[in-house]
Amino acid sequence: MRTLKSLHLSRGAHPLVVDYEKRGNIGLFTLNRPEARNAISHDVSTELEEHLDNFEADEEAWVGILAATGPVFSAGADLKSVSSGKRIETDKGGFAGLVRYPRSKPLIAAVDGPALAGGLEIVLSCDLVVASTAATFGIPEVKRSLIAGAGGLFRLPAAIARNVAMELALTGDPMSAERAFQLGLVNALCEPGSVVQVATELASRIVVNAPVAVRESRKVVLATHGRSDDDGWEITKEHFRVVVKTEDFKEGPLAFVEKRDPIWKGR
Repeated sequence: MRTLKSLHLSRGAHPLVVDYEKRGNIGLFTLNRPEARNAISHDVSTELEEHLDNFEADEEAWVGILAATGPVFSAGADLKSVSSGKRIETDKGGFAGLVRYPRSKPLIAAVDGPALAGGLEIVLSCDLVVASTAATFGIPEVKRSLIAGAGGLFRLPAAIARNVAMELALTGDPMSAERAFQLGLVNALCEPGSVVQVATELASRIVVNAPVAVRESRKVVLATHGRSDDDGWEITKEHFRVVVKTEDFKEGPLAFVEKRDPIWKGR
């Protein structure tokens, strides 16, 4: 597994544009191009995917948080990178190395400023969203004769009412964090400067649970969206069988009987 140090060496003298650190069982990813409004360049996509690879391979990393430095979460694609001929998609993860990445672990977006165009599509790739009142969300591509091509046009109507998603897609206008919270796009609303803290609190509520059960529950929620009840029963049984085979499946009831906190092994 690559370490942060080895990734530094692979970039030579260039500073990382995506930082990653472990905080217990929580992995914190941070977009670090504030001077470019955290626009997604070739390096951002490559580094974020490499960090995701490490996160997925780390058996002690159970939940991730994606944050950003500076006043803008992300303004989307870096047009300078695009115009230079450098790809801002990766083969596995797609745009930003994230939007099509085959994750198995929960990821929380911590948004403390505008998340526009590809920035919103990054947010929509996450499982949960914490936003400050400084955040705004929008897909303004139509204002430049483009369309949101990194998942926004089908993930947004899956997250909020279709007619509201249609409003954002056709007008290109942003919506406030308060409205996003009211519509259910945002799980928790907080003051500017506190998104990582609040996201960490949310992540901490997840990591107290059995990690395999969390991952399999996430898979069921995603796989059954829009499906029939019959499909839902079959998919649930399939993933329940995975949980039953784990050591943690025995630990949960045993800890309850012994009136103690469970000690999860993640297997």
